[in-house]
Amino acid sequence: MMMMLRSLSRPLERCLGVRAGGDALMWHADLKPHASGDFSIAVVQANNCLEDQSQVFASPFATYVGVYDGHGGPEASRFVNKHLFPFLHKFATEQGGLSADVIKKAFNATEEEFLRLVKRSLPVRPQIASVGSCCLVGAISNDVLYVANLGDSRAVLGRKASGDKENTVVAERLSTDHNVGVEEVRKEVEELHPDDSHIVVYTRGVWRIKGIIQVSRSIGDVYLKKPEFYRDPIFQQFGNPVPLKRPVITAEPSILIRKLKPQDQFLIFASDGLWEQLSDEAAVNIVFKNPRAVSIRGIAKRLVRAALQEVAKKREMRYSDIKKIEKGIRRHFHDDITVIVIYLDKHRGSSRNKRSKQNAMGCTMAPVDIYSFNADGGDEDLLQTIT
Repeated sequence: MMMMLRSLSRPLERCLGVRAGGDALMWHADLKPHASGDFSIAVVQANNCLEDQSQVFASPFATYVGVYDGHGGPEASRFVNKHLFPFLHKFATEQGGLSADVIKKAFNATEEEFLRLVKRSLPVRPQIASVGSCCLVGAISNDVLYVANLGDSRAVLGRKASGDKENTVVAERLSTDHNVGVEEVRKEVEELHPDDSHIVVYTRGVWRIKGIIQVSRSIGDVYLKKPEFYRDPIFQQFGNPVPLKRPVITAEPSILIRKLKPQDQFLIFASDGLWEQLSDEAAVNIVFKNPRAVSIRGIAKRLVRAALQEVAKKREMRYSDIKKIEKGIRRHFHDDITVIVIYLDKHRGSSRNKRSKQNAMGCTMAPVDIYSFNADGGDEDLLQTIT
């Protein structure tokens, strides 16, 4: 019977990815083509429900990358995973191509749709008002790179150094960490709320807005954006409402637009679970020093494992012991970690890229939960409860 189940699962594994041997909470997909080269994706779960969601959409003309790190539950990140890319496509089609305005409209439409879902859900699931998600998006079209983000997931470019250091790689951060642990972000929030001396407080070892949340921008977290929610009797029964005069966090993305250059080698998109363990430079060097031919099973998986090895080192444990810890309990050791590595070959005119462009079509999504190969789902479960 067991042999039969394994044989049935193999075609699905080839399509969606595989769980990494030795760690029941890790998933990865083999190297796949996109319009500018190849890409690699890997995820390790720590929470009871996987709160990280991610996707790569590849066509012969463009590549889209999304990493969505949820908090308070998985509902917001799953919602973004299903709705943001369609909104990007809709507005890009209407306006004749990708632009900063298109990206802002897509983020805003996703936020507004999630708000509508929260309003419908509140009577049966009041906690939905306190669920949110960081949102990191990358897009490559016509040799132009767009990076947009809310929260503290991060995009980092690996590019070859110039001059005498051609065999080395330089890490260039492309996104802004919207986390009040960063002094500049903390000051920005304080300046927006001059009449609130407790807008940012240091509690439980970190800086938090209103003593609750570290990120200053997100999708969701409606109770920190809409004063009417904290007054709602249903939400007041759920938890400790936060009196608000005005929103304390926003859904306004930071956007970077950059022309790709010949020295640009690869991009790393990852949730903060990776960056809590590895510096930008360490992550970039791991990718640079591991040839693709050796890493066909996925350089993203190698980065996730490097992060877990750092976790083990800090705890004075063996990596093999970390892999045995169950989800939920594992969150005491590290966060959910999602990594997507995008190789950039197009501008170098390699034969590898010509093959990639011909085969680049489709959407790769990490599972909703590592114990499920279902890459769909999200708000349907919630809506089914409501209806």
